[in-house]
Amino acid sequence: MDSISRSKASQKVTLVGAVIDFLLSVLKIIAGFIGNSGALIADGIHSFSDLLSDWVVWYAAKHAGEAPDAEHPYGHERFETVATLGLSFFLAIIGIGIIFDAAQRISDTGQLSHAPWLMAVAALSIASKEALYWYTVIIAKKVKSDMLKANAWHHRSDAFSSVVVLIGIYGAANGYFYLDSIAAIIVGLMIIFIAWKLGIGATKELVDTSIDAEDIARLRTALSEIKGVNSVHSLRTRRNGRKISADVHIQVNPFLSVSEGHIISVSVERVAKDCVEGLSDVTVHIDPEDDDDEYNMPYENLPERAQALKILQQALKLEQCNYEIERTQLHYLDGNILVDFFLSLDYLQTTDSQEINNQLSSIVGKLPDFGEVKVYFS
Repeated sequence: MDSISRSKASQKVTLVGAVIDFLLSVLKIIAGFIGNSGALIADGIHSFSDLLSDWVVWYAAKHAGEAPDAEHPYGHERFETVATLGLSFFLAIIGIGIIFDAAQRISDTGQLSHAPWLMAVAALSIASKEALYWYTVIIAKKVKSDMLKANAWHHRSDAFSSVVVLIGIYGAANGYFYLDSIAAIIVGLMIIFIAWKLGIGATKELVDTSIDAEDIARLRTALSEIKGVNSVHSLRTRRNGRKISADVHIQVNPFLSVSEGHIISVSVERVAKDCVEGLSDVTVHIDPEDDDDEYNMPYENLPERAQALKILQQALKLEQCNYEIERTQLHYLDGNILVDFFLSLDYLQTTDSQEINNQLSSIVGKLPDFGEVKVYFS
């Protein structure tokens, strides 16, 4: 499912939830006032607070599906992560509120009127919110949205809350006033636990927590088996909403051409995406040797290509070496610069190849930072 379809599906399920929350809140508050049920009134106010939650989810779903732009080059997926974190706080507040309210109602002996009707309203709320829970969970799994999953649990927390109200109304009607408070405390603790799990998951995404160690190990093994990859010496991953990003350093034959190295990197990207579900962005760094040790960087003080060519030209000129070099290829390996000179075949008509190689090797060998010299004729 693409980002646009995913966003539309998320917005639709959220709007459906908002409409039902509004109707339930109005019905429960009116019924609570008529039947003198403070619990039902509180549950109605709770449903009104869900409208705020629905708006947050709808707003995040709308923006999370937007294409990357100049300010958000990696997309807007973390709008969803932030919304999930906000919902976890919201659920925690609801759980604490339920527990606090239950503690205050332990000794409440208020009389209700129209108890059967009040229980019917509470039962309707339970059925509606449970249906919303399953509807939202199905869509959340389909579009792989933690934010919608969080909102689904919010719907279920509302159903639990209505269960508490139903038990409270039944208990009050039969003289068991304490049942309401005990059930409310248990439900409150369950909601706080759910909020904790959702909040921890969202926080891990925001601080760039890696994917599971098992997935990392499987990915490393798959990349190591690609033809042309000598080793995988650095592999990092992070989550960005429902997507995963990775950057990997692979070691290849140091004498490969740039185009060969690029082809290997394309294979690495393809295999990585096939190996890990949700992996959408892969950055591949091609290394001629293991440079994973940040305290041992053999190339750090070596002259770059332009400067190195200038040093070579000056040295050859100083030694009065007048060979016309068609191309120079540099290899930065083992803390030195290895040099390949390419000369015309015409030189072999008058001079032995070994003599040319020895002469150029002698000149370059006197220079610091330079290593082995090879001469090719074409």
